[in-house]
Formats: sequence, structure tokens, C-alpha cells
Amino acid sequence: MKWENDNLSNDIAVSILQNTEKLHRLKDVNTILDRILTESRKLANADAGSIFLLQDDELKFSYVHNDTLFTKAESSVELYSSFTVPVNERSIVGYTAKTGKIIDIADAYDIPDNLPYSFEPSYDRKTGYKTTSMLSIPLKSFDNRMVGVMQLINAKNEQRQAVPFSKESLIYVPLFANNASVAIEHGVMTRELILRMVKMAELRDPSETGAHVQRVGAYSAEIYQKWASNRKLDNGHIRHNKDLIRLAAMLHDVGKVGISDTILKKPSRLTEQEFDIMKWHTVFGARLFSNNTSDLDQMSLDIALNHHEKWGGAGYPGHVSHITGENLDICVTPKKKEEIPITARITALADVFDALASKRSYKDPWPEERILSVIDEESGRHFDPEVVEAFFQIFDIIKAIQDKYNSDQV
Repeated sequence: MKWENDNLSNDIAVSILQNTEKLHRLKDVNTILDRILTESRKLANADAGSIFLLQDDELKFSYVHNDTLFTKAESSVELYSSFTVPVNERSIVGYTAKTGKIIDIADAYDIPDNLPYSFEPSYDRKTGYKTTSMLSIPLKSFDNRMVGVMQLINAKNEQRQAVPFSKESLIYVPLFANNASVAIEHGVMTRELILRMVKMAELRDPSETGAHVQRVGAYSAEIYQKWASNRKLDNGHIRHNKDLIRLAAMLHDVGKVGISDTILKKPSRLTEQEFDIMKWHTVFGARLFSNNTSDLDQMSLDIALNHHEKWGGAGYPGHVSHITGENLDICVTPKKKEEIPITARITALADVFDALASKRSYKDPWPEERILSVIDEESGRHFDPEVVEAFFQIFDIIKAIQDKYNSDQV
């Protein structure tokens, strides 16, 4: 029996190392958090879980799973909830972050009164969910800095009943979580680098804000997942591309750094000549990724170059033979339909929706009903009809993303 247990322990340890290695191949922090929760819940056989990341001395809600309330295969409005928890001893996750201790709770509704922390049942009341067992784990970097807290909910037995977390869970989940924390830091750093690139564009074009690109990136990721799911694409393929498109879509307009202020900041309508110059931002953006060394570079190039193409063939810059050099003809022969990469077709809709829904120096936000009417009318002309269909299918999530990134403080 001991030999069998040792083999089981070795298999789990190898699995943890393999999954940790896979984490470091991911780019976007949301995808990393999703994978961490997935693997941690497998190790603990947990029904649900959430991750809070430490930001400005507070714990910021960052990701959630719940097999009872929503399926893993589809995103949920809950994923884009926005709230913070103080780092103090009054809440379970706050206590974990403050003390660095693992908290194992058999029954959230029966926590002894002499403990400093207590369970907040408002989510249960709101959703009808019943939280029982809880495991709260600090996420620390290799140099022992606090990155965040992961909370697993309701370990399940073979009958799918909530039971306390096993002794094995208390060993294996923290081991994986500590190794995973480095990947979280890398994901956060990648997101921050992209936002810094956006800030450069924002210096030139005030409409290119952090909130705008965060929304466009999130819209694009969720629309892609629904579009790909509708097409019944392989789950691994969907996860890979969703990881990339959120970041690549954020960089769709970074080429505007090459356009003059007199055009970018002109308060009135552009002349035909000025608009021809503006079209070059697609080429300038693509040039930034022309020496691509990764799938993310290639997708960023595709989106930057093609997000102003139209399904019906009236967009720009059209078929350019190369993106380097100065002697290029812009919008001579526009691309159409499947000639336009799907990532760009999706980002085109995400960008137009956000532009219409946002206040600009030259306009107020459009009413939602008018925006949706225009998108519906432009299906088959400006937009890919399948992309429009996916957009409307997840409009509740689109609204949740709007609420989450509703200001420029991101």
C-alpha cells in the first residue's frame, strides 16, 4: 500500500511540475489565472474558486470558477465583477494575505467566534449557492513577496457532496500555487508593458486610453471564445488563441504614434487627404511586429494591419505586398470576407462598439439601442455575420466588461 501511495505522490508531483511549465508559456494574466484555478481545483476536487491579486495594498478580485453556477466552457458575467477586499484580519482572504497563513475551514457557517475573521454570506444569498468547505492559500513569489490569495470552495466527494478538504489537498495545492505565482507576476508584467505602449499612443491620441484598450481586448477575447465555440473548434486551440487575442487586440491602434498631432487631434472632420494619411496607422502598427518571433507578434500584426478592413470589401489598407518601405498604395484593393484574419474581424467589431459607446471630445456616447441597431444593420457589410451573432449571444458579458472598465483608472 505504501508503494502505491508513493507512486501516486510521484505522479502528482510530476503533474504539478508539468502544469507549472505550461503556465510559463501563457501570455495573458487572465489565462494564467484560469489555468491556475483549473489545476488547483483538480488537485483538491473543488467545485469553485477565486483569485484575488494584491494591488495598491488591497486585494483585487481577479478571477472566478464555479461549476455549480456556470460552466467552465463558457465565460460568465461574474468573471468581470469588480471589487476589492482590505488586507486585514476581518475577512478570510484578507487574513490570509496579512498573515501569509493557509486557512482550512470545514464549514464556513460554523467558524468559531474567537477567530478574528468571519465568512461573508452575501454571495450565497445573491446566487443561492451554499458555501461549506473553504481553503484559502497565499500566493507568494520565490522571494516571499505576497502576490495574492487563492480561495477554493467546496471540496466534493464521489457523490458530489461538499466535504472538508483532504490532507493531500493541503500539501499539493499550496505546492502548485507557490510555483504558479511566478507565472502570475509574468502575466501582470506583460499586461503592464502593453498598457505602457498604449500610453505612448495616448500622448498622441486622447481616445486611446487604458480603459478603452482593456475593454476592446476583453470584448475581443470573449467574442472569439463564443465564435470558436459556435464553430466547435478544439478547446486547446480556443484557449491558445483567446490567451493571445486579448493582448493583441489591445495593441490595435498603436500605429497612431506615427501620425502627426495635427491630424490625430484635429477637432473637426478630416479632409480626404488627411484621412489618407490616417490610414497609414494600420501599416505603422503592423511594422512594429514585422520581425515577429512569436504567435503573439503575428496576431498583433494581423490585427493592427487589418482591423479597418470590412467584410463587404470597403475598408483599408487593403492588399499591401509588404509593410516595410514608404512606397505603398493604401486602400487600392480592399480585403473582404475570409481574406481578413478572424482576429481582425473580431477586433473591428469590438473597437467600433466601444468607440460608439464612449464619450469623445467630438461626441457624446450613443444610446445602446442605436449602437446595437447599427451593428445589426452592418452585419454582412462592415462586420462578419458570424462575429455579430457571437457578439449578441454574449451581450450580457459585453455589458459586464463595460462596467468593469468604466473609467481610465485601470
